[in-house]
Amino acid sequence: MASLRDAKRIVIKIGSALLVDRSSGDLRADWLRAIAQDIADLRQRGADVVLVSSGSIALGRGILGLPMTELSLEQSQAAAAVGQIRLARAWQEALAPHDLTTAQVLVTLEDSADRRRYLNSRATLSTLLGFGTVPIVNENDTVATDEIRYGDNDRLAAQVAATVGADLLVLLSDVDGLYTGNPQIDPSAQHLDIIDHITPEIEGMAGDAGSGLSKGGMKTKVLAAKTATASGCAMIIMHGAENHPLKRLLSGAKNTLFTPQTDPHTARKRWISAMKPQGVLVVDAGAATALASGKSLLPAGLSGVEGRFGRGDPVTIQAQSGETLGQGLCRYTATEARAIAGRHSSEIEAVLGYPGRAVLVHRDDMAL
Repeated sequence: MASLRDAKRIVIKIGSALLVDRSSGDLRADWLRAIAQDIADLRQRGADVVLVSSGSIALGRGILGLPMTELSLEQSQAAAAVGQIRLARAWQEALAPHDLTTAQVLVTLEDSADRRRYLNSRATLSTLLGFGTVPIVNENDTVATDEIRYGDNDRLAAQVAATVGADLLVLLSDVDGLYTGNPQIDPSAQHLDIIDHITPEIEGMAGDAGSGLSKGGMKTKVLAAKTATASGCAMIIMHGAENHPLKRLLSGAKNTLFTPQTDPHTARKRWISAMKPQGVLVVDAGAATALASGKSLLPAGLSGVEGRFGRGDPVTIQAQSGETLGQGLCRYTATEARAIAGRHSSEIEAVLGYPGRAVLVHRDDMAL
């Protein structure tokens, strides 16, 4: 599969039904070791890998002896609190023999809906990937309420893929792709290999049924595909229950591929450009030249600040001549930006009284 072979940054979503044995409530240890080898192979060839792993509630309910019926919110949160420790340890132990360091990242829907939290999440994940770690992302079920929940890890995985600028999202599931109907009840249903555009007809083919341990049905996967492909990320749905699913994907295992509508870089720039600016950052000639060559905006190059804006808000970047150079997401509030304007990054803590980020607007958060 060329898309997996060529991808530089891959998000892999793993459903509870693959990771946890439904009858015993225990981890499928052999499967976990096998996919750890697959991940190590991807890392060996230089790809960044982020895992969105379900399983905390499924593991926790087994440890606490909770029934297999629908749990209340409080029971789910308690099960997640117990199971998350076991899940994180399982991934750590599976990847450690391959000299891969894991990191646990717990998020809620608010972390992507709020720009300040979104920037925090993006910066943390980017830094972790820069260190060569394999982040294990999951919903923070212990604190999330219905109002701030993703509700399913398909949607979470798509948002993570958009956040980190991934070029491929792989949903490992208990189905091998999208069909024209439900193949369990419609023998004439045909498998779809490639989907270039998600039309209302395609959405209508998706059902809601999921497995006993998973909340995600085909409808959530198609919704995830809409988010992923709009951000420039290809998405694959494949059956992942057999050992070495990623190795099998490379060998041509059956799957459905959703092609991206653009590339991640262009999609992000378009998203930033479409925002309504909340203020203006005026930069000196040296900073303008640096920005044109692909550099980030540092406080030292800032000569003026206009407007009132918070951290993560979009701002116009303007030359001293009044020419608009572009737009970006500022990592400081307007008050903080005024205080550190013209200062070197090493002076930020002395000026503000607390450590700050060296960059005012990162090049990845900028559209010129």
